[in-house]
Amino acid sequence: MSITEQALPSIEADEPSARPARRRRSPRGRGSIGRAVLYILLSIGGLLMVFPFVWMLLTSFKTLPELDTFSWLPQQWRWDNYVEAFQVAPFLLYFRNSVIVVVGQTVPLLFITTAAGYALAQLPMRGAKTLTAYFIGLLIVPFQILIVPLFMIIRSVPLAGGNDIFGQGGSGWVNTWWALIVPFISAPLFVFLARQFFVSLPRDLADAARLDGVSEIGIFFRIMAPLAKPAFITIALFNVEWGWNGFMWPLVATSSEALRPLQFGLAAFTQTTAGTPQWPFLMAMSAVAVIPMILLFVIGQRYFIAGLAQSGLKG
Repeated sequence: MSITEQALPSIEADEPSARPARRRRSPRGRGSIGRAVLYILLSIGGLLMVFPFVWMLLTSFKTLPELDTFSWLPQQWRWDNYVEAFQVAPFLLYFRNSVIVVVGQTVPLLFITTAAGYALAQLPMRGAKTLTAYFIGLLIVPFQILIVPLFMIIRSVPLAGGNDIFGQGGSGWVNTWWALIVPFISAPLFVFLARQFFVSLPRDLADAARLDGVSEIGIFFRIMAPLAKPAFITIALFNVEWGWNGFMWPLVATSSEALRPLQFGLAAFTQTTAGTPQWPFLMAMSAVAVIPMILLFVIGQRYFIAGLAQSGLKG
């Protein structure tokens, strides 16, 4: 064997160590970059959502002539806008009416929708999937289509508002608290959300309680309801928000100002004799009206997110 042939193996053996090692990007580094981009995008989206609210607050301290030109900060901070806005319309009455409507709707709605959701998810009953599909189908029906039939129903309630036993001759529940509360003590969306939450709970809990002789009502109130606190709070927050911001149905179902909710007070600032909306007053009362919703969401945020997370699409 020649000297050259003897040297080749050593040269080939040294070649890998002579090559520069390539740096590999760690998965942790790529993950941190992606997380930073995600945080930046979420921060931008959050700021875009906050801008209208900030503009509303700043506008509530301006004078009407200042709105002719766009500016973020008011030239003169008018705290009197809030005092004068309360004098334009009976806002305390509107606040009271909204509270009555929201409480009157939410309390029975929580019981009815969660009980229906529990029955669809946990009771060994035939046709549960068909009923669930029926509630899902109702979700695509817009409320605007139901306004006229719903008005005909409340006007034809037997033995109410001067009606006879056949629902004729009077006004039924029109212009009453019943018209604002009873049609909304249940909703397909909330039944579906409650059903999806109860599906996530183990069925063995209910089966074990049945073997011990506990009634279905006892199982619901003593075992399932405490575990479904996130679902209760989620449904309550949704319904409170809808009832608090309701405008179209109270406009159709009532004519007395003693029953009108808060949103009618806000509309009073757009119907001025001068023809110019009182934007500072409107923004001031809008800020006051939105504060209860913000506080409720902040208080129930943890349960709200848990309720939505656990109410995913499950069979």
